[in-house]
Amino acid sequence: MAGNLVRKVLGSSRSGPPGLQGIPPLKREYLRKIDIFRDLSHEEMDTLDKMTRMTTVEKGRVIYRQEDRAQGLFLLKTGRVRLARITPSGKKLDLAVLEPGTFFGEMPLLAERRRNAYAEAIDDCLLCVMSQHDIERLVLTQPHVGLRIIGVLSRRLAESEARLEDLAYRSVPARLASVLLRLGENGVVEGITHEDLGDMVGAYRETVTKTLNEFQVAGYLKLSRRKVQILNRSGLSILLEDS
Repeated sequence: MAGNLVRKVLGSSRSGPPGLQGIPPLKREYLRKIDIFRDLSHEEMDTLDKMTRMTTVEKGRVIYRQEDRAQGLFLLKTGRVRLARITPSGKKLDLAVLEPGTFFGEMPLLAERRRNAYAEAIDDCLLCVMSQHDIERLVLTQPHVGLRIIGVLSRRLAESEARLEDLAYRSVPARLASVLLRLGENGVVEGITHEDLGDMVGAYRETVTKTLNEFQVAGYLKLSRRKVQILNRSGLSILLEDS
């Protein structure tokens, strides 16, 4: 699927790509939940609806690979997506875990023709796909959408810089606490393995497991299978202040 998803989906029939049987025709409602489209008029939503196609991606599938040619933009409706990069030394570095209601694959907007990271479905995902041509047309006709896209990209850049600072100057416990606080805003981090957390903080899985067990003994959190329940956000936050 990777590398050909945009072409495959946008080249499919108007009735939608294979695999969408049973999914209700709620694309317009899904699109309105994307923050950058929140106040488009009825007519503008009609145009956007015609620009996009829905598709599903199974858990664990790669949506696009690093260095693939950038051909379009992805709008995440349901499920979570991991953005990660393989460094020249072969190490995997997680860049972000995206939740529903956002977009990714924005390289066409930045005049970059090759992906600088890869995208992988953490869960079964429902996506809308836009071609590069339609992205450019939308931004030209709806400048406020372009400004919102720039705002999202700016926030992501700031988050990436913060993660790089963490990797350079903070200890593994502090880096892990930072990631848990960010991912567990609702008090729970689910569906993320210790290896995934290691990729996010630049540490071995064994080190992450040892640190999580120490956090549990300290009463900061409770561990169960592929789930972390945060019990003491203040305690984790103190680790950041002391680092």
